[in-house]
Amino acid sequence: MEVYDAVRTVLAVRQYQSKPVPPETVHRILEAGRLTASASNGQPWHFILVDDRETIDKLAALATTGPYIAQAPMAIVVAVDNNRFGLSDGSRAIQSMVLTAWSEGVGSNWVGFAGMAQIRPLLAIPDTLDVIAILPMGYPVQHLGHGKKKRKPASEVLHHGRFDRPYKG
Repeated sequence: MEVYDAVRTVLAVRQYQSKPVPPETVHRILEAGRLTASASNGQPWHFILVDDRETIDKLAALATTGPYIAQAPMAIVVAVDNNRFGLSDGSRAIQSMVLTAWSEGVGSNWVGFAGMAQIRPLLAIPDTLDVIAILPMGYPVQHLGHGKKKRKPASEVLHHGRFDRPYKG
């Protein structure tokens, strides 16, 4: 899948088949995060692959906004250095992993963001890192309508040169 097609069609997935994601696909997803550009090449991230059923169930219980994590055959927990670039660089890496997964037919969704400290003890994450996301991943239960997104019209969000000049593209 071309990058633009992945961006154009990616959707949040909250229901997963129990079918495992092949190791080579998991590796590409993790590598996409690791290879993402970062400010001053700081690479302030850590990615924890969780594929143990018991731990996935515990993550689902701890993440109040994502109980559906329990359905996924795997999850990636993202923790970042607590510095001025950690959050933005970690977010960039998350998007790289989500798009790479989608291009391989694997769905995901960003669970969490703030208040994820309760995850640290479960995965032995040091207090010096901020947990910013749990990414449950797996094959979607149902076929998703690729590209059928509800988005604001371009005229409301695209500008040219100045805010008061609409982009005519």
